[in-house]
Amino acid sequence: MKTAEQKVIDVLKSNGGVARTRDFLTGGVHPRDLYKMRDAGQIVCIARGLYQIPGQPPDAPDIATICKKIPNGVLCLISALSLHQITTEIPRAVHIALKRGAAKPQLNYPPVATYWMSEAAFEAGVERMNIEGLDVPVYCAEKTLADCFKYRNKIGMDTVLEALRLYRERFRFDGNKLMHYAKICRVDNIMRPYLEASL
Repeated sequence: MKTAEQKVIDVLKSNGGVARTRDFLTGGVHPRDLYKMRDAGQIVCIARGLYQIPGQPPDAPDIATICKKIPNGVLCLISALSLHQITTEIPRAVHIALKRGAAKPQLNYPPVATYWMSEAAFEAGVERMNIEGLDVPVYCAEKTLADCFKYRNKIGMDTVLEALRLYRERFRFDGNKLMHYAKICRVDNIMRPYLEASL
């Protein structure tokens, strides 16, 4: 028969290293055992009702928290640039896209920058990355660049141009794919001169 500690670790492992209180309850863990392990430092509370295994990389908890608390969101802009390694900027918040009309996330931590997109823009270019065992939805590099041009006044044109340069250096430059997403995001006229200059 499994000990309470084994049950807690099993639940954490099956949830990519981060789990909610209800995940533990479903997994047969008594709240008293959960709090006992927390108080002993065997698990860490990273947000209200959200726990992780100690010693995870510093960026994983933020992404994990967002994935657990905002399951209908997609990582975008600076966060997506960072995951694709086409920025030198360190995200000061987790940038997340939501479908227009979705409620604003109620999170005290981590800091979240939220962007509401039309259905077409929200659903285009979503891929999934495995980050520390988590299945994370994130926009592909080309869709991310189109988003960056759309939100250039919020993130800064320097960041956008650096991302375009690094994309060209690190990815196979795909002008057709970039323009496809530019049209969906309605920034094709803005992006076209920059893409032509990159050829």
